[in-house]
Amino acid sequence: MRVVIDANVAIAAAASRGLCEAIFELCLEHHQIITCTALNEEIKTKLINKLRIPKPVVADFVALLKDNALMLEPELVDKSACRDLKDLMLLGLVRPGRVDAIITGDKDLLVVKEYNGARIVAPRDFWESNKKKK
Repeated sequence: MRVVIDANVAIAAAASRGLCEAIFELCLEHHQIITCTALNEEIKTKLINKLRIPKPVVADFVALLKDNALMLEPELVDKSACRDLKDLMLLGLVRPGRVDAIITGDKDLLVVKEYNGARIVAPRDFWESNKKKK
């Protein structure tokens, strides 16, 4: 499965043990992660500036993500596709990355539910659907 991991899920994975960390590891092992430079920068900036995680730790996490993901340029998405314009970047990865799912905790994205064939799912729903497939 080809997945986009939203910044909020990646940040939670880097900052603490729990569901998001488990999802991140699952995606590293069994799925193709799709990302872009702007998404990686958002993750890096928030980990350093908001959570005060040391820069070398953040650099290692972002490098792990980059090394295990397909880096693409998001396509332009109509502003009406989502109520938060900052989320258009994630939707813009769907078609070029042939994305099956966007994993997010962002309510502005979750209400969209589906975009160009990609399901938009909460971390718990993604985890549960993967457990059923085993």
